[in-house]
Amino acid sequence: MTWTSTMSSGYSSLEEDSEEYFFTARTSFFKQPQAKAKAKADRDVEKEREPQKILTKEEIKQKIEAYNSTATNWLKMTLNSNEVYTGFIKVRMDLRRPITIRSAATKGNRLYNNNNETAFYMPKDTTNTLHISSSNTVKEVIEALLKKFTVADNPAKFALFKQSRKKEEVHMSKLLDAEHPLYLRLLAGPSSDVLSFVLREQETGEVLWEAFSLPELQNFLRILTKEEDDHFQHLKRRYGDYRTKLEEALRATGKPG
Repeated sequence: MTWTSTMSSGYSSLEEDSEEYFFTARTSFFKQPQAKAKAKADRDVEKEREPQKILTKEEIKQKIEAYNSTATNWLKMTLNSNEVYTGFIKVRMDLRRPITIRSAATKGNRLYNNNNETAFYMPKDTTNTLHISSSNTVKEVIEALLKKFTVADNPAKFALFKQSRKKEEVHMSKLLDAEHPLYLRLLAGPSSDVLSFVLREQETGEVLWEAFSLPELQNFLRILTKEEDDHFQHLKRRYGDYRTKLEEALRATGKPG
């Protein structure tokens, strides 16, 4: 599996060293309403029941030919003799919480450092292009993304979503770990409006916290404490400004005309 790691798009090998850039951003750990979480879980259950159609070799060949006829040269798919096909997918990184980077990554705005690990906020809409095969699963794609960025966080924290646009509406749904992104790309065609992939954090209510180690859980608490302090300081400044303006207005009112 090979890929690109850039803020726009390009291509490089998974084995190549590349510079990564990280900047601060706002985030939130707050839990989604239970009703919304339940509705989302119900949709995922229904989606899991949908069987994936198994294409014949001839059907795959025809779809690849149709796909390549509208795709740019470097994003075309290739059918191998063993009926496994390879191609490219782009993944947009939509991470709103800080990620923990191992000490190998040194660029960016540092929040704190603990045991040779540093937390960063991923730049919004960072896009990565991966070269994968039809046998690669969603779980493998997530693990490859994290490995490329030297992310120390547990892959269970993240989920891959598929996104589509219809007129002014954007539809988003979470993919199952066993699904095959390149198969979905082949069926949808190369248009990013019809299908695009987005990496996000799992919703707080969906994360299996028992799957994380004690240092990871302690890291979450530090992040939450920092967010709480930032929010408190913001409110303190905001209401301080209100108080100052109110006092100025009272003094102005009390003066003789």
